[in-house]
Amino acid sequence: MDENQKMLEQLLWNIALPGVAQLLNHKYVKGILFIGLEFLVNVQANFNKVIILSFHGEINQAIAEANYQWLMFYPCLYMFAVWDGFREAGGVKIPYSFLPFVFAAYLLTVGVIYSPKLKIFGILLGPMWLPFLFLPIGLGMGMAIRHFLLKIRRTSSMN
Repeated sequence: MDENQKMLEQLLWNIALPGVAQLLNHKYVKGILFIGLEFLVNVQANFNKVIILSFHGEINQAIAEANYQWLMFYPCLYMFAVWDGFREAGGVKIPYSFLPFVFAAYLLTVGVIYSPKLKIFGILLGPMWLPFLFLPIGLGMGMAIRHFLLKIRRTSSMN
C-alpha cells in the first residue's frame, strides 16, 4: 500500500470513528483515549439523539436535547483526532497540512455556538446541520491559508 493510499484509508477511518487510525498505526493508548473521549463527549452531549432528531427534521427538539456545554468540545476533539491520524499516516510531510483541520474545528465550533438561533434563508438548521454547513467553509479557509503560506515560502526561498 503506497503512502497516499495509507493516508486516505486512515483519514476515512478516523472520520468514521476518531481513534481508529491511531489503532491502525499501533498507537494503542492514543487510539483508545480518542475513542473513549469520543464516546464520553458524544454521550454527555446527547449527540446521537441530536443526530437522529436532526435527520427526522425535528430541529427544535434537537436543540432542546443538545447539551451545549459538552457539545462545544466535540468539533475540536473530532478534528484533532482526524488530523492526528492523518499526520501519523504520513501527512506530517505535507507543509501546513494541519491548517484545514484547525480551521474546520474553529468553524464547526462557531456553527455549534450559533446553532440554536441562526437561520439560513429562514430555516433553523440546529446543532448538527449548521456546523456541518460550516465545515467546508473551514476546510476551504484552511486550504486557502495553506496555499498562501506555501506561496510565500516558495517566494522567499527563491530570494
